[in-house]
Amino acid sequence: MHATRGLLVSCTLVLTLLYGCADQTTTAENEGSAILMVYNADIWAGQGLDRATALLVGTDGTIIDIGSDTSAWSERVGPSTRRLDAGGNFLMPGFIEGHAHFSGLGSSLRNLNFLRSRSWDEILAMVEERARETPEGVWVTGRGWHQEKWDKPHDHSIGGYPIHDELSRLTPDHPVVLRHASGHALFANDKAMELAGVSRETPDPRGGRILRDEVGDPTGVFEERAMDLITDAYQNYVQTMTPTERKDEWLAGIRAAQDEVLSNGITSFQDAGSTFREVDWYKELDAADSLRLSLWVMLRHDYDEMAGNMAGLPHYGDRFECSAIKSELDGALGSYGAWLLEPYFDNPGFTGQNTTEVATVDSIAQLAVANNMQLCVHAIGDRANRETLDLMAKYVGDAQDKRWRIEHAQHLHPDDIPRFAELGVIASMQGIHCTSDALFAETRLGTERARSGAYPWRSLLDAGAVVTNGTDAPVEDVDPIESFYATVTRKRADGKATFFPEQSMTREEALHSYTAAPAYAAFQEDERGTLVPGLQADFVLLSNNLLDCDEDRILATEVLATYVAGEPAFTQQ
Repeated sequence: MHATRGLLVSCTLVLTLLYGCADQTTTAENEGSAILMVYNADIWAGQGLDRATALLVGTDGTIIDIGSDTSAWSERVGPSTRRLDAGGNFLMPGFIEGHAHFSGLGSSLRNLNFLRSRSWDEILAMVEERARETPEGVWVTGRGWHQEKWDKPHDHSIGGYPIHDELSRLTPDHPVVLRHASGHALFANDKAMELAGVSRETPDPRGGRILRDEVGDPTGVFEERAMDLITDAYQNYVQTMTPTERKDEWLAGIRAAQDEVLSNGITSFQDAGSTFREVDWYKELDAADSLRLSLWVMLRHDYDEMAGNMAGLPHYGDRFECSAIKSELDGALGSYGAWLLEPYFDNPGFTGQNTTEVATVDSIAQLAVANNMQLCVHAIGDRANRETLDLMAKYVGDAQDKRWRIEHAQHLHPDDIPRFAELGVIASMQGIHCTSDALFAETRLGTERARSGAYPWRSLLDAGAVVTNGTDAPVEDVDPIESFYATVTRKRADGKATFFPEQSMTREEALHSYTAAPAYAAFQEDERGTLVPGLQADFVLLSNNLLDCDEDRILATEVLATYVAGEPAFTQQ
């Protein structure tokens, strides 16, 4: 992290928050220094800040001034200053995606996407069509299915999952791998299992499970660490591509991801796990001025791959930063991978998966300390969160402001909720996960555990914790409006469930969790997250005022324009 970060708020921010910076430049220097003036807007600058109607942006892409009286701006505004009439629409800081997967989102936009699929038959039809247009032997890939969200259970299933026989019959010449929406399970056809060498005799790896039928044959479902058996076989196929082909495919996904997030009003993206190779490619894009938004990345590798290979990190570029390390302790609730203190309510005797040994995560924590990087740990179950808090407590007690993060922090024991604020640990959560999981979370946990500790935003905020927001895309759609709606209502968009609404955030708290809070969680509060002089002019123009529009209008909100550093990055046609 930057040398000054976590120690003092910059003098610039302190002054600009007062909206009273003295102008030390001459009139001649001021003349025409603004590149953009926005007016006739309904501006929410950030939590606790005054509302405004106009915004002035300087040539360096930062905010010169914000307010409702533009008469003092005449010397700043020249013939070359662009003027944007906001038409009275709602303007706010650009959304900051607090936890998602940038290249994974890009891949999902180019491969089969099942997020909206409502049955296994629908998925089979999509795979069959893709296989028909794909050369024999080439892998068919997709992501986004979730058996708990189908309109009806499949009639040929084990443990709630379909069996691979029908998929294998439709795709005899193509290996197929279909990732679960959570990313913590996958479905493979017979051809893929054959290439992976998976049979009845293949043992379950530590921290994973191969789902089997009554005679012990694999059904096609692989959970947590067992997924490596299939993904290793897929990676063997990827290695047959030339380095140029692999990079070109990755770049195509990155271009698609940039278009998608900017069209959703997202101006900064926190990526929850990239490889060394991807970090190098992002550096190249940044150097070539090819990143159209700010990208903050967590490095994600096994300990042995990172130890001794951290030269050049942390890295701070223009629009790309890698200053954090990602690890994980468990899996996802939907695939029974969340590590719980007590057994699953609907799976007695089973407490989930500890996917990475605590001692290994501790070693990664030491790497983070040694290299002055943030530690970010995926923890979903209450046991995983307690173990993570216990681990972090060993390192965050010194005078340095570390802002270590627990990614997801979905299911907490009530005794552990106050510890986030006490330790200064960020709860990096995703509002949309709550309502997405509402169809099965209470079934997995039982009513009392779900009520007292599942997605407990209100309890965390009341205890003084910093809570951020996001979508975990491509696990969910990257749309921040839908996640905002989930955060303030705890209702599913389809009306099928409401999940303990007493844990909702207020609307301003929810906007804060999507702007200034994630900026703080990445040590970037002196760069973005609020609309005050001196900070980057990242903002989004919306068709509805999210603070006071009718609840049933929230989901109808459209992104009219997205601006990054005062330049239009997306405008509605």
